[in-house]
Amino acid sequence: MPITVLIADDQAMVRQGFGALLAAQPDISVVGDAPDGKVAVSEAKRLRPDVVLMDVRMPEMNGLDAARHILAAGFDPPVRVLMLTTFDIDDYVYEALSLGASGFLLKDAPAEELVRAVRVVADGQALLAPTVTRRLIADVTRRRTAARAKPAPELAALTPREREVLELIAKGMSNTEIADSLFVAEQTVKTHVSKVFSKLNLRDRAQAVVLAYESGLVTPG
Repeated sequence: MPITVLIADDQAMVRQGFGALLAAQPDISVVGDAPDGKVAVSEAKRLRPDVVLMDVRMPEMNGLDAARHILAAGFDPPVRVLMLTTFDIDDYVYEALSLGASGFLLKDAPAEELVRAVRVVADGQALLAPTVTRRLIADVTRRRTAARAKPAPELAALTPREREVLELIAKGMSNTEIADSLFVAEQTVKTHVSKVFSKLNLRDRAQAVVLAYESGLVTPG
């Protein structure tokens, strides 16, 4: 089955351009688009796409509020939200990740990066791992953790190995990279990741990264 995508952006040229690019991929199907956040929410409920490409700033309802509504709906299977922004640093993006958005992408990213992002998010991998993503998250969280790291007593429930896995997730590593780093099987890593998410009540890797930075488990930079 192809990956189904809904594109939400207030600029028609952006919707058409991204739509044409993604529709040209054999494993991706663009099922709809939306000119504002309000329509994005209604279309997401109607179409139940695998991934919503959501612009941060839109009329009627901004992308953050739209993402909040979609993610709170608890769709099964889940509808993943990939935020789009023209800004290198955007607090809306940070908050979206905290809400459970699966990652974000700069609008001027290369075409192949957009396609890869959709595939990664649809596969449940969530947060994108390129250097720019790690830098953006680190820059945003640095300002917050510099003032005061938010305690996360729930981290005490993790075993030493699970804490180590969480740290490596926060550094942008994939399951394969974590397995290589710890000299264990990838299936073992998947088990650890699943336990970390369950114990910390996390939806995906994006929320795991935010928690790791906010708690001070990982230091930005």
